[in-house]
Amino acid sequence: MAKTTSSTTVESVYRELQARHFAPVYMLCGEEPYYIDQLALFIENNVLTADEREFNQTVLYGSDVSADDIMATAKRYPMMSEFQVVLVKEAQLLKDTDKLIPYLTNPQKSTILVFCYKGKEPDKRKKFYELINKAGVYYASDRIKQEKMPEWITKYFSKRGYRITPNAAILLSEHVGNELEKVTNEADKLFLNTAPGSEINEKDIEHQVGISREFNVFEFQKALGQRNVFKANQIALNIAGQKSTPLPMVMGALYSYFSKLLHFQWLKSKGETNMASAMGVPPFFIRDYEMAARNYPPAKLLRILGHLRNYDLKSKGLNNESADETELLKELTFKIVH
Repeated sequence: MAKTTSSTTVESVYRELQARHFAPVYMLCGEEPYYIDQLALFIENNVLTADEREFNQTVLYGSDVSADDIMATAKRYPMMSEFQVVLVKEAQLLKDTDKLIPYLTNPQKSTILVFCYKGKEPDKRKKFYELINKAGVYYASDRIKQEKMPEWITKYFSKRGYRITPNAAILLSEHVGNELEKVTNEADKLFLNTAPGSEINEKDIEHQVGISREFNVFEFQKALGQRNVFKANQIALNIAGQKSTPLPMVMGALYSYFSKLLHFQWLKSKGETNMASAMGVPPFFIRDYEMAARNYPPAKLLRILGHLRNYDLKSKGLNNESADETELLKELTFKIVH
């Protein structure tokens, strides 16, 4: 078994599992729960046959068991099977992980012990982490950055046998954010009503996911970038107060957009030629940034970022006694475009 580190990818873990090269211990951890759940589900459904699972597969929960319980279960021998599988879900709630050190020092080869540790990574200074990293597979599932979501969505659709237009991928990512479970749930709804091999466009997203092509955060930032005062205000009035576009989410999207625009201005001043690569954005975005850069010089962008920080605080009730979301977004829109 090859030694693995926190740089282990989800693809490499899948390859080893599919080849039935099993490790005695797995630590599946990190901020993004989607891949943790997917890998745990694969192990749960594919290591043992249905008959073997009845006697040789155990699911424990960190909130309900102790390290002694886990160790006692892991030390059992499989019945009429080469392996037993022990899944510890909610492992981040375990209180006494140091008690597992004797087992992790010499894990039982016929046991596949899986820790699902969500929300963060374990303390890497502890012996517990060191031993898992040495004896088994350690996979850290990081959040996908929001700007990378359209690319991730495009790849996910391709893997499922579908295509999606760039603008539709952007629209879906702006609506759902970067929580992969939510994204895949919405995508799976689209697949139910779409023939395999089809291309999904903005109209499909509008009809089946319930997003307005005209009034959404993506179109809002586009109108602001164009300094189209009428359209920006029209969209602001339509999206303010909608459950699908809570104001903190709008603020986050705009802060990301104008920060990238400031980055674009800086790269331009340095003579950068490959803007898309340097900014980490799809090439088809660059034309929009070029146009917006003509409307917003660096000094104005710095003021806008200050406004966004201020209105983000106001949207959370600080220094704001009475203004509702619609009023706040109208005020912010005015300050951005003027």
